[in-house]
Amino acid sequence: MASRNSGEHRRRWLRAGAATWLALAVLAAAPARAQAPQAAAAGPTAEEAGAIPPRAPVIVDGITLFSVRGVSAYPAEQRAADISRRIAEFADDPTVSLDSLTVVPAADWDEVRASGKRVLTVFDSDARLEAVARPVMARAYAGSVRAAIDRYRRDREPARLTNAALKSLGATLALAALLVGVTWLHRRLRARVEARYKTRVKGVQVSTFQFVRAERVWQAVTSVVAAVTAAIALVAVYLYLQYVLMSFPWTRGLGLGLSSMVAGPLRFLADGVIATFPKLVFLAIFVLVIRYLLKIIRLFFDAVGAGTVTLGTFAPEWAAPTYKLVRLLVMALAVVVAYPYVPGAQTDAFKGVSLFIGVVFSLGSSSFIGNMIAGYSMTYRQTFRAGDIVKIGAHVGAVETAGLMVTRLRTPKNEEVIVPNSQILGADVVNYSTLARKGGLILHTTVGIGYETPWRQVEAMLLEAASRTEGLLKEPRPFVLQTALGDFAVTYEINVYSDAPARMPQLYAALHRNILDVFNEYGVQIMTPEYESDPEHPKVVRREDWYLAPAKKE
Repeated sequence: MASRNSGEHRRRWLRAGAATWLALAVLAAAPARAQAPQAAAAGPTAEEAGAIPPRAPVIVDGITLFSVRGVSAYPAEQRAADISRRIAEFADDPTVSLDSLTVVPAADWDEVRASGKRVLTVFDSDARLEAVARPVMARAYAGSVRAAIDRYRRDREPARLTNAALKSLGATLALAALLVGVTWLHRRLRARVEARYKTRVKGVQVSTFQFVRAERVWQAVTSVVAAVTAAIALVAVYLYLQYVLMSFPWTRGLGLGLSSMVAGPLRFLADGVIATFPKLVFLAIFVLVIRYLLKIIRLFFDAVGAGTVTLGTFAPEWAAPTYKLVRLLVMALAVVVAYPYVPGAQTDAFKGVSLFIGVVFSLGSSSFIGNMIAGYSMTYRQTFRAGDIVKIGAHVGAVETAGLMVTRLRTPKNEEVIVPNSQILGADVVNYSTLARKGGLILHTTVGIGYETPWRQVEAMLLEAASRTEGLLKEPRPFVLQTALGDFAVTYEINVYSDAPARMPQLYAALHRNILDVFNEYGVQIMTPEYESDPEHPKVVRREDWYLAPAKKE
C-alpha cells in the first residue's frame, strides 16, 4: 500500500514539478521590478544565469510527497520540514476535513489551505523554475497533501494498527523458526559434509613440499558452508526488518530507507572495487607470492636450525634470528613494490597518515631499535643461550629466554630478572656454562692460615675437603695456590672443577662445610687477616662439640 502511494506521488511530482521558492521570493519580487534597470546594469539574475537553488523533499511518514526549493535566508531543508510539520498537525486534528483543503489564488502566489489555515504557498518563481503554470502546480500540491492526510489518518486507525501488530508478531515467530531451522540445517549439512568428504580432502603439495595442508583446505570448505548459512540468515533478518518497519507509520521511513542504508555502502564498495580491480588482482597475486616465498624461506631456516642442512660455520642457533631478519627485509621490499598499487595511496589523506605513523615510530622506537640490534648482536656473538648460568652486572642466574628485546634470568632465589639487551651489550657478561661443558668450571675459595702451620699440611687438608665434597669432578684434579704472604697469615686458594654451574651455591656451601670440618679435625686454626696476638688455645671446634644442640648427627 505504502509503495503504491509512493509511486503515485512520484508520478504527480513528475507531472507538476515539486520545488518552490519561499516568502523571500515575494519580498524580493517588488524591489526586483522597481529596480529592474539597476539589476540589468548589475548583470543577469541567478535564474537567468542558470543557478538553480537546491531542493529538499517533503516527507510524511517516510513517503516523499514532493520537493521544494529555498533561498539562502530560508533553505530548502527548513522549508520542507515546516511543510511536513504542518501537514502532520492538520492530519492529527480531527476537526480538519479533507474537503476543507482548497487552493486560494492571489496576485503573485497560490496558497494551499486546510480549514482556512495555510499549509504551503506556491509562488510564480516556483512555477517558472518548473516550467508549469502556477495554478497547476498548486492543485498538484493540494492533491498530494490531501492523499497524505488521508493516508496518515487511515494508518493510525486502531484496527489497522492491531492488524499490523499481529502481522509483525507472526513475522517475528516466522523469523525465529527460520533461524532455528537455518542453525539446524547448518549443523546437519556440516556433519554430512564432514562424514562424506573430510577423509578425502588432501593437501596441495609439489613433490615433498606441502604448500597447503589438508586442515586448511577443510577449514575453507567449512567456512563456505558457514558463509552460505549466514547469508541466508542475514537476508531473512533484512526482509523481516523491512516488513515490520513498513507496517507502522512511525517507522515507515526507516523501512523505506533500509534498502538504501544496506545497498548504499555495498554499492559504494562495489564501485570502488570495480575501479581498483586491476590493482587488487595484482596485490592478491603479489601477497600470495610473498606468502609462499616466506614459507619456503622459513622451511629452509628450520632445516638449518634442526641441523639437517649445514652452511659451513653457520651455527644452528643463528637460524631463527636470521630468518626474522630475512623476513623483515622481504616484507620491507614487498611494501615498497606494493605501495603504488594500494587503493588511495596517492591521496593526501593516505600520505598524511603514513607521515604521522612514520614520525610516531621514529620518536618512540629509539630504545626499541637499540634493544633489537643488541639482541641480534648477542645472538651472532653467541654470548649465551637459554639454560646458561651467567652473571650480568650484579645479577647471577640461569637464562630463561634470550629474545630480541630483553633477556630473562632466573636467579638461585627463584627471582626473575628482566634485563634490556641494550644494557647487556654495554656490560660485562660472565658465562659460567660455556667452558664448563668442555673442561669444567673452576670453583675456588680462600682461607688464611698462620705461618706456624706447614704449607704442605694446609694444602693436604684443603685437598681432603675437596675430595669429601660430592658433585665435584675428580678429573681434572683439584689444586691449591698460595695467593699471598700476608703480614700475619698465608692465603691459600683451593680450586676445584665442576660441570654443573647451576649448582654453584650448593657446591660452595658443601665445600666450605668440609673445609671447616677438616681443619677442626686436625686442630688447625683458620685465621683472619689481622690479629694482635696468638690466643692461649687455638680457635678450633672440638669433635665432641660438632653436634651441640640443636644440631643433630646425620
